[in-house]
Amino acid sequence: MRMLRILVTLLVLGTLSSAPKAQQSEMFGPFELHYSVVNTTFLSPEVAANYGITRGKKRAILNLAVREHIGDGTAARNMLLQGRTWDLIQNQDLEFQEIRESGAIYYIAEFKFINEEWRFFEIDFRPEGADKTYTFKFKHQLYIN
Repeated sequence: MRMLRILVTLLVLGTLSSAPKAQQSEMFGPFELHYSVVNTTFLSPEVAANYGITRGKKRAILNLAVREHIGDGTAARNMLLQGRTWDLIQNQDLEFQEIRESGAIYYIAEFKFINEEWRFFEIDFRPEGADKTYTFKFKHQLYIN
């Protein structure tokens, strides 16, 4: 799907322009969780509409993907997950949408933010083949573009 490639490219480009690290990831046993937070204004109206994403100055997307390290390579894994995000004023449960294309599996959730506030995230995820559920916590500061 051409639209997914455009979405993923925009997510990576948005991360490049709004954070010091282009690709952020963390290891949980043999599983590597990749994550990024991107303002929805980086998405074209067509891509946003195709995935049911609402564009706006105070709206962003959390993008997650997990890969299992196997031998000399990695393999994409689907996962069960739930999460939430909050700042000093707002608290929101995250509703994830799974996107699959050409062996890649992504999970995307929208949320609202306040300019220059730190957003806190807590994600519980269980990759396919894992014998336990992992918890991942991080914070990210967002700005209106």
